[in-house]
Amino acid sequence: MISGKTTLITHLGYPTEAFKAPMIYNPWFDQQGIDAVVVPMGVKPEDYPAALAALARLTNLRGALVTMPHKITTLSLADEVTPTARIAGACNALLKRPDGTLLGDQFDGAGFVRGAERKGRQIRGTRVLVAGCGGVGSAIAASLAAAGAASISLFDAHAASADALRERLLQHYPKLVVQTGWNDPAGHDIVVNATPLGMKDGDPLPFDIDRIDPQTFVGEVVMKAEYTPLLRAARAKGCAVQVGTDMLFEMIPAYLEFFGFGTATSDELRAVSQIKY
Repeated sequence: MISGKTTLITHLGYPTEAFKAPMIYNPWFDQQGIDAVVVPMGVKPEDYPAALAALARLTNLRGALVTMPHKITTLSLADEVTPTARIAGACNALLKRPDGTLLGDQFDGAGFVRGAERKGRQIRGTRVLVAGCGGVGSAIAASLAAAGAASISLFDAHAASADALRERLLQHYPKLVVQTGWNDPAGHDIVVNATPLGMKDGDPLPFDIDRIDPQTFVGEVVMKAEYTPLLRAARAKGCAVQVGTDMLFEMIPAYLEFFGFGTATSDELRAVSQIKY
């Protein structure tokens, strides 16, 4: 039940139809007796700066979950950002502090890496391909670098995005091998789809599935379906895979701590989740 005392967390993005976070957070809040609610709010890119400024004036706002296409823009709109967000070049979390200022942080990459490691996949020394160098792709690449990946290949339909991410990575990880310009999955231990491909029926696959080795770990960020066309094709080849919601469940404990609501394990969150596809 929402009351006048309920703390609000907005879930900002566009479009909102594929949002899964409210169906994880809100059942958890109910079970724990936490008077808070996550509310999806669709904001088009051209309206986002003004909308965020207006929302920040709400007295019962604790913060925001930020998703596509606003993660990169949020970096410049927050009053302060953490080093993790700066490296990733994007924010996916905003905390409204007592003085009204907004602190930005980034948990996408940590969620992806934690999910892979819980499945027994070691990151250190691996060769990784990340397709999509926007907010989520940049965050995943940054966290993979921090976890000890030996080399990272970057691809984006806008080459400048991949080149810019390469420069940010090398500033902080000068010994990391970073290549840009192609999305051939051959020769990689881990491949990640961090593009929107898979959100719409008929989308092409982000990788040439015939070039993926059966030993490759294939990760996905799209959450429209549990097993996207990419993951179905990868599983058919014998690949271990990570669905988009795995990353979401693994990052939520960090969000809860960020917002001051304690913590939880991903298993506890799954037990109460009401995610549907």
